[in-house]
Amino acid sequence: MSAAPAAPRAESADHTPGSGTDLLLRPPVPRAGWRLLPARVVAMCAVELQKLRHDRTELYTRAVQPALWLLIFGQTFTRIRAIPTGGVPYIDFMAPGIIAQSAMFIAIFYGIQIIWERDAGILNKLLVTPTPRSALITGKAFAAGVKSLIQAIVVIVIAAVLGVALTWNPLKLLGVGAAVVLASVFFSCLSMTIAGIVLSRDRLMGFGQAITMPLFFASNALYPVSVMPGWLQAVSKVNPLSYQVDALRGLLLGTPAHLGTDFAVLVVAAALGIAAASSLLGRLAR
Repeated sequence: MSAAPAAPRAESADHTPGSGTDLLLRPPVPRAGWRLLPARVVAMCAVELQKLRHDRTELYTRAVQPALWLLIFGQTFTRIRAIPTGGVPYIDFMAPGIIAQSAMFIAIFYGIQIIWERDAGILNKLLVTPTPRSALITGKAFAAGVKSLIQAIVVIVIAAVLGVALTWNPLKLLGVGAAVVLASVFFSCLSMTIAGIVLSRDRLMGFGQAITMPLFFASNALYPVSVMPGWLQAVSKVNPLSYQVDALRGLLLGTPAHLGTDFAVLVVAAALGIAAASSLLGRLAR
């Protein structure tokens, strides 16, 4: 008599490791690109900072404008006493605003660099790698934050030389660094978002120049919000620069500030900026 068909063996073969059924039963494996996202962000940031290592001219030239603001505008208005600052010398009141301004001016034109990379063919090579677009944008944005932080240190040193009464508490200085980096992430992402819309360096230069001074003057960098007209107060409340200045003023001078609200706004603004710039990055590669 012949042996019975080995049906059970065939059925068990369907469940051997590597079979189709086994693959269906396995949980999905996360993409390596997302698992390595922090490392890719750090790598992109390091690449951006290498450019600064080879050419430090930008740091020296960008220190001139904040120095002039403090030397001329700050000292003059300290003598005039035309702006109410709650008993704080005007140059002290103004110093955190100039720190925020100098950091913003570095970050707000960061989109020009990404357009240059598009024109040089570098961006297309980056986009075909497994690195997520959000990692590319985040790395560039935090590199802008580090550059802005270096600029902020230069302005703090200038302010200290001019006699501004700043705190040297290490924890508060760490908070200052965090505020500068978060705001710079937002402004650099704003610049890269505009770059993804206008697609041209000349147009981006025009937009950058058109929004930097309104952002600066529609904040509390030079005068308290209480002296602004009502419509300007409303604009100041939605201006991330105002929250950065408020945080810097509270940390560096010890004046009343809403640090929890300030940092919450800066974190949300940075996250939204990264999302917006990442979504438009593909337009630059077309």
